[in-house]
Amino acid sequence: MDIARVAALVAATLTTGLMAGLFFAFDVAVMPALKRSDDRTLISVMQRVNTSIINGWFMLAFLGAMLFTGLAVALHLPAGEHAPLPALTGALVIYVLAVVVTGRVNIPLNNALEAAGPAERIADPAAVRAAFETKWVPANRWRTALCTAALACQSWALLAA
Repeated sequence: MDIARVAALVAATLTTGLMAGLFFAFDVAVMPALKRSDDRTLISVMQRVNTSIINGWFMLAFLGAMLFTGLAVALHLPAGEHAPLPALTGALVIYVLAVVVTGRVNIPLNNALEAAGPAERIADPAAVRAAFETKWVPANRWRTALCTAALACQSWALLAA
C-alpha cells in the first residue's frame, strides 16, 4: 500500500474516531449532567456549546472524516488493492448518514434553541427545553452509533489493507 492510501485511511480513521468520541461524550457525560440541571441552565449551556463548537478543529474532524474516507475509497479504486474497499465504502455510507442526521435533526434543533433567545428571557423555558432535548438526545445517540460503526469499518479496512 502506498503512502497516500495509508495516509488517507489513517486520517479517515482518526477523524471519525474523534467524532465518535465527541458524540459519545455528549451521550454519557454532557447531556446526563444537563438532564439534572434546570431548564434555563440546559438552554444556556447548549446555546454556548452550539456557538463555540463551530471552529476549525471541529470542522476538520467533522468534514475531514467524510472527505478523508472518500479520498481513501478513491485512492483504492485504481490501485488494484480492493480488499479494503467494502469496509471503506461501508464507512463512507455510514458516516454520511451521521452527517444527514446532524443536518436534518441536530442543526435545526440547535438553530431553534438559539432563536429562542437568551435563556433568562424565555417565557416558557420548560417548553423550549422539551422541544430541544427530546429530539436532540436520541439523534445524538444515532450519531454516536453511526460514527462508531463507521470507525469499526475503517479499522477493518486498515487490517485488510
